[in-house]
Amino acid sequence: MLPQAREEIREAHDFYETRSPGLGRKFCLEVAEAIQKIKESPLTWPGIDDETRKCSTRKFKYGVLYRLEADEIVVVAVMDLRRRPGYWKHRR
Repeated sequence: MLPQAREEIREAHDFYETRSPGLGRKFCLEVAEAIQKIKESPLTWPGIDDETRKCSTRKFKYGVLYRLEADEIVVVAVMDLRRRPGYWKHRR
């Protein structure tokens, strides 16, 4: 997981916690669930460009964007799907 993706998770967690105690934890569990699904079946999720795929969370409007590189999965962004599409494309 890229450091920027970790930071996005932390920021979203903190935002949701200010809205309702415990909501940030629920968000983190949803992201962890999406990452587990990706690990179990990385080719299942649709591609959004030539290299990157997206697995959406169930209850939050977020997508876990990832790339398959050699024999590993690299999470490049945990993106709020309602804002700034494409901001993550420069990440390697």
